[in-house]
Amino acid sequence: MDFARRLTGIQAATAELAATVDEVGPSASVPTCPGWTLADLAGHQGQVHRWATAMVQHARTDFDVEPAPVPTDNVGAWLRSGADTLVQTLAAAPEDLQAAVFVKNAPPPREFWARRQLHETTIHAVDALAGRLGKMPTAKQTGIDPELAVDGLTELLTGFLPRRSSQLRSDDPVSFLVAPTDIDAAWTVRVSTDPPQVSAGTDGNTDGVLAGTAAALYLGLRNRGDEISVTGVPELLGEWREKVRVSWN
Repeated sequence: MDFARRLTGIQAATAELAATVDEVGPSASVPTCPGWTLADLAGHQGQVHRWATAMVQHARTDFDVEPAPVPTDNVGAWLRSGADTLVQTLAAAPEDLQAAVFVKNAPPPREFWARRQLHETTIHAVDALAGRLGKMPTAKQTGIDPELAVDGLTELLTGFLPRRSSQLRSDDPVSFLVAPTDIDAAWTVRVSTDPPQVSAGTDGNTDGVLAGTAAALYLGLRNRGDEISVTGVPELLGEWREKVRVSWN
């Protein structure tokens, strides 16, 4: 997925999230984020956008940015404004931007922050949709297309999963294939007592397969949705949901 498409995606996902807050109401609960309201969700996302903006705008090499205060009214408009500033800042940033990143195998910082904010915002737009529906939407209901889903799966599997902080470990080595059914992409994951090793494509025989549409895998591996089929390693998905988190630290 190219840089321009990621910026467009940030704006589109923000628009969906903000519209849900405005139309459903900020006090509505978010089933996929227990204990949160739509106002909490929008406040969190707006703070993250402003954090990312500061990282890029000031080419920061640390992550210690003071969280922006969240307004008590018109949080949807505040969210939109922050996303607009983020996209403008990313668009104006030099291609050789030097700023901190926090995943393995990261693309250059400008690309990293565009990709990270695209998927952060997309997932929280899905959370907002869950607030609108009162339940987790299906992958089809989210409208997430395969190209975006593969971009996010690449970030998750090759960026977040292999970090030293990853909790997905196994005393008995196990391997599995993550295989979208609607687009030509796949990843082989090998889990042991060390951080997981991930390679693109089908890398030899594996113990199991996680399959589904790219959108179903994108959502399910971020603990949203339950449309992944598991073969060969029935306990794997439960282990994944318990131990794998998307976090900057």
